[in-house]
Amino acid sequence: MKTTISAKKMQIPQNFTEYAEKRIDSRLGKFFGDDADAKIVISEYKSQIVLELTVKYNSIIFRAERSAEDKYVALDDAIDKIIRQIRKNKTKVEKKLKDSAFKEAFAYPVPETVDYEVVKHKKFKMRPMDVEEAILQMNLLDHEFFMFTNADSGQINVVYKRADGNYSVLEPDME
Repeated sequence: MKTTISAKKMQIPQNFTEYAEKRIDSRLGKFFGDDADAKIVISEYKSQIVLELTVKYNSIIFRAERSAEDKYVALDDAIDKIIRQIRKNKTKVEKKLKDSAFKEAFAYPVPETVDYEVVKHKKFKMRPMDVEEAILQMNLLDHEFFMFTNADSGQINVVYKRADGNYSVLEPDME
């Protein structure tokens, strides 16, 4: 598994890089194999280390964000969260992960998978707007996210409020 580690406004010691690569290979390698890409972004917020772990494999993206006082603890928690995501959605993702991944990982009983039930469908007219207007509209509606037509690109975008209080925009990649 290819692992990339980057940091925002801090230095990463070499021993953490080696630890992270070894830990990801040993814990997540059985699910993904060598074709997966793991990306770790570490930043420091107040006295906490915030670690984001993203694993991309066969068009599936797993993401976990964890905070802790120690980067090693944050990494282990993020890996555990991704393993829980895989186990929770076992039947849905096992077709896309490597064949041997679930033979050794599920030696103990796994809870039944959850069927997703859509309880509401909603249609609404979208008019072109810029990102700032979409954020304003989202806040006025007191929603966590807002879908809109981006006036600059003409594409459908989604703006959402992050846990840290900032905003992010999801844009389609039409490659």
